[in-house]
Amino acid sequence: MTIRPIIIHPDPRLKKNCDLITCFDTSLKDLSDDMFETMYNAPGIGLAASQIGVMSQIFVMDCALKEEKPNPLVFINPIVSWSSEETFTHNEGCLSIPEQYDDVTRPAVVRISYQNLEGKASELLCEGIEATCVQHEIDHLNGKLFIDYLSSLKRRMITDKMKKLKREIVRK
Repeated sequence: MTIRPIIIHPDPRLKKNCDLITCFDTSLKDLSDDMFETMYNAPGIGLAASQIGVMSQIFVMDCALKEEKPNPLVFINPIVSWSSEETFTHNEGCLSIPEQYDDVTRPAVVRISYQNLEGKASELLCEGIEATCVQHEIDHLNGKLFIDYLSSLKRRMITDKMKKLKREIVRK
């Protein structure tokens, strides 16, 4: 397993739609292993392939609390097949937008249709933080960031902070 570099906003790859996965081979399992290693190291609870520069429809997630047993999940070609009218507001952050957080309101409960690492079709009903996380990661696969839900002023302020952060990283 390899820890891969996480792309920092603004980067054009984060605004692109990812390609459907059609080949379910060992390289896909290797990619998911690298994604988990990268996500846990960051640390985070979700990571989309586009965040490490792989433009494929896959994300990993583990919303277990630190004191709970890990619950690693892999979602390939995921879509929200149903969402509740009830909403849930969560203070979201993103590994591609480090140390920036803001409230985002999303459906409280969603059903996700996806494929597993073997290509088998599956569904999962998610609520609370899991529902927020899967929607956040599916947004990544569709070129959308959590800051796209914020006002243009907040979005611009956060983008400016990220540009400054990227300049500082380059100087090191």
